[in-house]
Amino acid sequence: MSLHADTVPLGPKPARLRFLWRLGGLTLVAVAGAGALAWWHYGKQPTVTYTTEAVDRGAVSLTVTATGTVNPELTIIVGSYVSGVIQQLTCDYNTQVKAGQVCAKIDPRPYQAVFDQYSGQLQRDLAILGKDQADLARYQKLEALNSIARQQTEDQLYVVQQDEGTVKLDQALVENAKLNLGYTAIISPVDGTVVSRNVTQGQTVASSFQTPTLFLIATDLKKMEVDTNTSESDIGQIRQGDKATFTVDAYPQRVFKGAVTQVRQSPQTVQNVVTYDVVIGVGNQDLALMPGMTASTQIIVDERADVLRVPDQALRYAPGGPGPGAPANAAARVFVLRGGAPEAVPVTVGLDDGNFSEIVKGDLHPGDAVITAEQTGAASAALPAPRL
Repeated sequence: MSLHADTVPLGPKPARLRFLWRLGGLTLVAVAGAGALAWWHYGKQPTVTYTTEAVDRGAVSLTVTATGTVNPELTIIVGSYVSGVIQQLTCDYNTQVKAGQVCAKIDPRPYQAVFDQYSGQLQRDLAILGKDQADLARYQKLEALNSIARQQTEDQLYVVQQDEGTVKLDQALVENAKLNLGYTAIISPVDGTVVSRNVTQGQTVASSFQTPTLFLIATDLKKMEVDTNTSESDIGQIRQGDKATFTVDAYPQRVFKGAVTQVRQSPQTVQNVVTYDVVIGVGNQDLALMPGMTASTQIIVDERADVLRVPDQALRYAPGGPGPGAPANAAARVFVLRGGAPEAVPVTVGLDDGNFSEIVKGDLHPGDAVITAEQTGAASAALPAPRL
């Protein structure tokens, strides 16, 4: 009798082994993929591209900006002292005039009539005075001979004195009438150019309350000035003799140069804003500037010539983002691109004109590339870290 042990079937061995091998392979692939992804994510560093500008030597100017109007240096107002109808007009816009030249004529006939009237009255009173003076002389002789009473001589003397007063009054009336007759000719008091004419032929001008303005005459259009409205916050920095530049819309590419000739202390208040008139004198040899043009001015209140300077953006730059600007005469730093990496350089800042800053002290030289901005992009390797 033979003994047999009971057995439990476990399934085919090759199929089970193949399943285990496949499961292990997938696990290894997943682990390898996760490792590669982690290496790609954490190992890749962004590329930083720097924008640089060269350190150079040049001028740094602190300016005050203001808007003004171009005017002739000296403008003469020509008016009328008497009233009447403009009978003749001989001056117009842009007319070159000489001192004493007649520019207009008011109808002189009414004033001529008054002059003739007072002249005739003067002649009559002079004749009466002559007769009464002769009578006085005769009375004085008769009185000396005791032929007439003293009272008659004294009465005749009184008459002569009245006549003399009347003659003086007539002479004043004649002189006044002569002046008014002369005022009917409107003349230029100076050599110059007519820049404005406010009257036409046949027009009636009245001078009852104030002298009407008939002409404006600029004495010399080759000498102009700019009247600027300067803010009260800036007026304390401006001094007579300061250099100034300005542009006008008619010549946007041309820069005119002048100098401050006056800082007027009379304030002008418009809508609670206080401004002061700063006058800038400028030559106008080619007559390009015309009265009334609007000028955008820059008054140079401080200037440094041929100094080491850097763009203001360089002082605001910091790796990873902009930093605050440095105040004047304070310690600051700029980043210079050296050996492919940013290197911090401490500097002392002087005058700042809004575009460039003067470098008073620091390890900088003309041609050094200071960083003003950066751009971050994708790359496969990291750049060197900034040297601080």
